[in-house]
This record gives sequence, C-alpha cells and structure tokens, in this order.
Amino acid sequence: MGESSHNGTSNANAGEAPDRGGWAELDERLYKLDDADVQFLLDATGLETPAELKEHILGIQAEAYAVHPYPCIRGFTFAQLKISQFPVYGELLRLGRDRPGALFLDVGCGSGIDVRKAVADGFPVGQVVATDLHAAFWEIGHRLCKSTPETFPVKFLAGDVLDPAHLRAPPGGAPDSPAPPLSVPALASLTPLRARLSAIFVYAVFHVFAEDDQERLAVRLASLLSAQPGSMMFGAQCGMPAKGTRVETMSPSAPPRPIFCHSPASWAALWTAVFGVGRVEVKAELRELPPDVIGFQPAAGLPYWYMYWSVIRL
Repeated sequence: MGESSHNGTSNANAGEAPDRGGWAELDERLYKLDDADVQFLLDATGLETPAELKEHILGIQAEAYAVHPYPCIRGFTFAQLKISQFPVYGELLRLGRDRPGALFLDVGCGSGIDVRKAVADGFPVGQVVATDLHAAFWEIGHRLCKSTPETFPVKFLAGDVLDPAHLRAPPGGAPDSPAPPLSVPALASLTPLRARLSAIFVYAVFHVFAEDDQERLAVRLASLLSAQPGSMMFGAQCGMPAKGTRVETMSPSAPPRPIFCHSPASWAALWTAVFGVGRVEVKAELRELPPDVIGFQPAAGLPYWYMYWSVIRL
C-alpha cells in the first residue's frame, strides 16, 4: 500500500487537488469484506442485507476516491475492520477499562471504522481522538456508518502530524498540567496531548514516507505517548525481510511508485533509538498478502509483505 486512506500525514499541501495521473480506475471485483466487517456495518447502518450494504459502500467508495485516490480506498480497506486483528487489541480495551482517563489516538483514521470498532467494544467514546490529513474522510465515515457527530461524538482533528501547527516538535519530559478536555474548542491540535496518550494506532501511514521522514514521524508519535508502563503504539504498513525500497504499480499502465519499507529488525532498531535501550518492547512480523487486496501489480514477482507491529512502554 504505497499510500493509504488511513493517512494522517502527507508530503503534499492539504489544499492541493489530488493528482490522479496513473491511478487505476475503481474495480468492483476488489470488493472483499469478511463476515465480521459485513455484520459490523449492517449493525451500524441499519441496512438489512449484504447486497444493500455493498451498494451503499460502492457509493461511499466513489465519494472517497474523489477526495484522494488512495489505493486503500480502491481496495475497500476503509470499510474493513483492521484494529481487532492485532494481538494487542485486548490490551487496548483493557487500558480503556482499567486506566482512569486513558486516551486513545488513531493516526490517519480515514473513515474512522477502527475507532468505531474500539468504541463498540468498550473503549470510552469520550477518551478517543482521531486525526487525518483529509477532514472529508471523517465526514464520509459518518455517511458510511449513517452516524452524526452527536450519535458518534469522537473528537476529530484534521492536520498533518509533521506540521508544527498540528503537533509541535517534542520538548521531552512529562506534562506539567492536566490533560485538556477533548471538546471543541478546548483541543485544536495534538500538541496539548504530548506525553498523555495511553494508546496510538497507526495503520498504513509510515510507508507513505521516505526513510528520514519515517524517523521524524516516529519521534513525533513517541512524544505523544504516556510514560506509564503498558502505554503502547501499534499498527501496520508495507515491509520487507531486509529494509529497502520496492516499487509497486496500481496497473500495467500506471507509473511505478517507490515505497521505503522497514524490516522487523530495522523497525525494532528505530524504536529503540527513539525511546532508548530497555524502555520499550518492540514486536514486528511480516505477513505475506495477495497483491490483489488493493489491486497492486507485484513488483518483479516479489511477495507482497505487510508488517504488523507493536511498541509497548516497559
């Protein structure tokens, strides 16, 4: 996934129109939701049949693709539950249940389906924050799930995590004041949440960037994490057995797009460098996925690897 609908950061200006040069057309054959996805969205929307749901999602997909043609929109990831597939998902719910005031952030939330899943499973809705570069995706998420800001009152903040206006560079140290309320207008950026978050979810975001910017992003996100043992980050992105750059295309006629990929070993080294030796437990594993999950053409016959990871404070 060279770029993603689950994207809270960007190398482009947020106001620019998307460049669709070389992007593939939407393909209904890529529609693949499992039973859990279907049931979750039927419950959310009140629709009665999978056929009705599919028609609804196809309309939402076209709307989202017009905002920005991310491959994950083309591959219907915006309508698939990812967060509950992670081994640490139970720990996220435990933090929401057992840690007073635990705050959870979804970076690059897209349509917000994963925070909706966490809230449905018990994480307090008033302790969740979501952020994405494109505010339109959050509004599209309301239409996807037939909700409103009143029926699903998660705090959403539009912005680029690498933009100081959204998150200032970390000063280090612990916060010196109580956490701000998550209501408007008390919280207008991520900066007041530095060192306060119990959990951060980052799906299909890191691989959008070159290696240096991935390091910058790691430092920014680390500044948000609470120092309490058990505070955690987790997510997934493109990976490889040895770190390096691979090239993917969306279709035979599309131009190649380079993607810098960490390996499990280089990923662990990155987070150890950010937090310090012995401060975090890092787990990362590669899973081979079929390239047609979003319609990518395999790069020189290479398997399509996705890296699933967690970083937990000790």
